[in-house]
Amino acid sequence: MTKIDRRTEDLTAALRRAGVRITRQRKALLSVLAAADDHPEAVELQRRAETEVPGISLSTVYRTLTELESQGVIMRHQFEGTPARFEHTETDHHDHMIDMESGEVIEFTDDRIEALQAQIAEAMGYEIIHHRLELYVRKRRG
Repeated sequence: MTKIDRRTEDLTAALRRAGVRITRQRKALLSVLAAADDHPEAVELQRRAETEVPGISLSTVYRTLTELESQGVIMRHQFEGTPARFEHTETDHHDHMIDMESGEVIEFTDDRIEALQAQIAEAMGYEIIHHRLELYVRKRRG
């Protein structure tokens, strides 16, 4: 079974647990969402799903994404100045850089940053439960 097949099964199972009917439109949406390794927004997911099933409504996309998020199988990211974007929760922890000119979202990890954050929290008497780091960037000129 491929990664995309497994993701599709996980997404489908999450909707079934929530009592949501799996229609042709939702199957198409789940398929494109499972294949997405970028951070697509709802309108982009609708556009991709329409290549499989023309006429999928944006409201179906939003309702389905909301349910998947409540089931904990996708994460919604609200990067500054952009519509909400979505990604799978199965991925390992990573941080994001958002290119303010192109809108591209770049995932990265850095053990030094992780260690520094843990040291800061510990020095202040805390432990990190969850964190998110977003860097808003643009390419250097010259």
